Amino acid sequence: MAFVTRDLGDRSGGSATALGPLVDTFGRAVSYLRVSVTDRCDFRCVYCMSEHMTFLPKPDLLTLEELDRLCSAFVVRGVRKLRLTGGEPLVRRDVMTLFRSLSRHLETGRLEELTLTTNGSQLARFAGDLAACGVKRINVSIDTLDPDKFRAITRWGDLAKVLEGVKAAQRAGIHVKLNAVALKDVNEHEIPSLMEWAHGEGHDLSLIEVMPLGEVGAERVDQYLPLSKVREDLAARYTLTDIDYRTGGPARYVSVKETGGRLGFITPMTHNFCEGCNRVRVTCTGTLYMCLGQDDAADLRAPLRASADDGVLQAAIDAAIFRKPKGHDFVIDRQTRQPAVSRHMSTTGG
Repeated sequence: MAFVTRDLGDRSGGSATALGPLVDTFGRAVSYLRVSVTDRCDFRCVYCMSEHMTFLPKPDLLTLEELDRLCSAFVVRGVRKLRLTGGEPLVRRDVMTLFRSLSRHLETGRLEELTLTTNGSQLARFAGDLAACGVKRINVSIDTLDPDKFRAITRWGDLAKVLEGVKAAQRAGIHVKLNAVALKDVNEHEIPSLMEWAHGEGHDLSLIEVMPLGEVGAERVDQYLPLSKVREDLAARYTLTDIDYRTGGPARYVSVKETGGRLGFITPMTHNFCEGCNRVRVTCTGTLYMCLGQDDAADLRAPLRASADDGVLQAAIDAAIFRKPKGHDFVIDRQTRQPAVSRHMSTTGG
């Protein structure tokens, strides 16, 4: 499969240099775009999906050509980091054609980073191709090193296959950062050993708090483990020093003296990171969410398909960024039974 791409200035409704950066009403510049290329996944992680998901009809999804055009419309407005997500992005048919096309923005210098978040199940197959497209860093989700517990958390996942994919990425020269969702009474006592293993293998590790997105068939209050408690427990065993290291995302990092590695904390619940938010998310149907934890959204599929010129699309993007809220209002407790938003993380792009 192949498709034709054109210079960014061709359809912008003006020259590429005439379009200003995307800045919201709080003065935050949007420089990081996360794009879901599919809501489908070959896992059913207990904190992300219900076991029996109903996925979007394939005709509802943007084509790969449309995803390329949409991403490029953001790149011309100053987006420097582009992350493809899902669901699981590598299960999207012919997704590598999208990576190959978007890599042209790395070559021109408009884009600083092209990357993805993956569960690792397909990584052994695609690692070499990703590296050839200029992907230098990826995030892989691994919540435990216990194979049985890994299958229980993911419902369908095979840890050995994921670890094989991580090794393949390393051999291809891709830096792997590991993500682990902290789950009360599930993996909380494994976090020290998971961190030591990750650092020993040369990986950074980021811990993530459970977020109240979508019904998953379980009480999130029973899953939720505050990272403030995790950090306190780790600090009793390790020397943690705050550092200024950033990857463009919300993680706040510490260095761990005993392991020589970096540990990130992503804390949407205990200490949200909204004041410096530089991110927006686009779903596989072309819906732009200006905030992960708010329902307000903008349809970009209609303006994308309304004209071959990007002027209408850019006007829709501007109007949406103007509405970007100050922050989210996540709550997980016994009184708050409903998720903050009804959509699943896999739909939004996680």
